[in-house]
Amino acid sequence: MAKRSISQLLIKFWLPALLCAAGVLFVGSRPNLKPPISFSNSDKVAHIAEYMVLGLMLTRATMATWKARVPAALVAVSLGLLVGTTDELNQAHVPGRSCSGFDLMADAVGLVLAPLAIRAVARAREA
Repeated sequence: MAKRSISQLLIKFWLPALLCAAGVLFVGSRPNLKPPISFSNSDKVAHIAEYMVLGLMLTRATMATWKARVPAALVAVSLGLLVGTTDELNQAHVPGRSCSGFDLMADAVGLVLAPLAIRAVARAREA
């Protein structure tokens, strides 16, 4: 793999991840937001899906930055948890929203699934 310049890393990998994180925080700051489809625990499914997308973007960026997969995945999950924690703390001040540890756990599930999905796709391509 060719060495990437800092500007390539920032524009091609980190900018999309940062825009995704900003989108997550923007959606989280909307008052009285409900999931588009309502069923038992539909909000948790939405959290998992939303944070899996964020996790994919962060994992992509960290893996492009660092060669070692495991530390890159750990950094991606840690950054995602920082976004999730910020989002939950912010929601404590948004009308019709609440700060929930269960939502943060759903966020964590989505974040952890992302590098696992990337690894599964990589293994399938190798086979």
